[in-house]
Amino acid sequence: MTAIVAELLAGAKRPIGRADQMLDVAEWAAAAYARFDHRAVDAIVCAAAEAGHAKAAALAEAAVKETGFGVVAHKTLKNQMTSRGLYEHYRGQDFCSKRVRAADKVVELPRPAGVVFALTPSTNPVCTVYFKVLLALMTRNAIVVSPHPLAKECSAEAARTMAEAAERAGAPAGVVQVIDEPNLALVEHVMASPRVQVILATGGAPMVRAAYGSGNPAIGVGPGNAPVLVDATADADAAARRIVESKSFDNSVLCTNESVVIAEEAVSDKLAAAMARYGAVMVKDDEVAPLRQALFGAGTFAVDLLGRSAATIAQRAGVRVPASAKVLLAPIDRVGLDEPLSREKLCPVLGFIRVPHARAGISMARALVRMAGAGHSAAIHSRSSETVMAFASALRSLRIVVNAPCSQGAAGYGTHLAPSFTIGTGFFGRSSVGENIGPEHLINWTRIAYPDDASEPMGDFAGLEPWTSLGPLAGGREAPMSLGVLQEGAPPRAPKTAHAAPRAAAIDEMAVLREEIRRLVQDELRRALRS
Repeated sequence: MTAIVAELLAGAKRPIGRADQMLDVAEWAAAAYARFDHRAVDAIVCAAAEAGHAKAAALAEAAVKETGFGVVAHKTLKNQMTSRGLYEHYRGQDFCSKRVRAADKVVELPRPAGVVFALTPSTNPVCTVYFKVLLALMTRNAIVVSPHPLAKECSAEAARTMAEAAERAGAPAGVVQVIDEPNLALVEHVMASPRVQVILATGGAPMVRAAYGSGNPAIGVGPGNAPVLVDATADADAAARRIVESKSFDNSVLCTNESVVIAEEAVSDKLAAAMARYGAVMVKDDEVAPLRQALFGAGTFAVDLLGRSAATIAQRAGVRVPASAKVLLAPIDRVGLDEPLSREKLCPVLGFIRVPHARAGISMARALVRMAGAGHSAAIHSRSSETVMAFASALRSLRIVVNAPCSQGAAGYGTHLAPSFTIGTGFFGRSSVGENIGPEHLINWTRIAYPDDASEPMGDFAGLEPWTSLGPLAGGREAPMSLGVLQEGAPPRAPKTAHAAPRAAAIDEMAVLREEIRRLVQDELRRALRS
């Protein structure tokens, strides 16, 4: 026995064993939490949200210090929006109680997923942890968070903050857990675990593809590359202010930020001048190449410039700009694979291209999205409903933000889209979900359906709540494990004949022995991991 445990705890197997224990605890916590009513769940969600809100500024500062990405004030705002703000948005919505549709003779019972495995990014670490933890708590799921290695400390602190508050408010122990030392092998092991019911993947494309290939249900998101069209009917000053505000927000680490400005010729000069007033700097023609080299000289985006300020990026490129510059505008003459500045840029750099008319601008935007960012987001500044409709119809984008900052608007802030830090890209972006992810994506519904024949009455479900009459399941599991003809946790079956007794006894002894071995191994693992 000691040799088995020693092998499990040795080297690379130690974190795997620890993760398996976390999933075991999460499975039991999920089974217990699934029995809580809406009132108890609301108190738990509120407590976790308030705890996260109280640490919004401190964890924003910790995230910038650990990753080097973004702006503390903006990350503070995002942390506030995904804690108290998210709770207030969904307050009063019930994801726990039955729904009776008397006219349809249907009763709907909410069924939590169970154990949610959440991958979170380095660009928006704390707010994404807050967001996913609260979604899980609202829907009575347990969640295990796996942070990006570049943001593991602030992400772990964010998860623990909400976990402790949730447990103080009555949540089962282990309903929120976090992997302190994530690595690729460990993440792949957990993603493939049969204990995981759904994976919420926010991160780079390879990780999202791995989530979909894990064998478990996954909700993943694709990259953005949002075009923004400004046509001749737009309010140029308002459009300029909104675009600069959006692109400079948190140094443009949100995947919903604008990537390339497509300006109709009739308004392009006025737009560029207005953007300059709001802090954007148009680099000179001979400075575009050094800027392109700084950002994409290695063939891919320079990760060390991700989320850096416009002044820092300009300095790297050898371009002189005022220290107050919020955004760099790079004039380009085309979009395509041969123009790197038309790719996604998670930093305050915008491509700027002029087109003769709105139809050409729509074609340009369509090409940009076809190149990258399919299913994600796009923006348009226009007073023409006809142009807006043509733009939305032509692009393979599932969020079209009109006359508003795309970074915030596509994520549901400043618009009436669902507030979210996980953006579904649908079939266009090879994602299972096409809308902004919300709590409704972490539950299924059992539907009790009576016949539509009027002569068959529907039962009376008033006062009945699911599972309350069943009593606690043995050990908190949803169903006993089966071992041959004997079910674990069930009393031994009485032999039918005297000849059958020895066989039944042998089965019973084997079940007891296996259960004892399992218990001993788990106990020794727990003691070793605590030491």
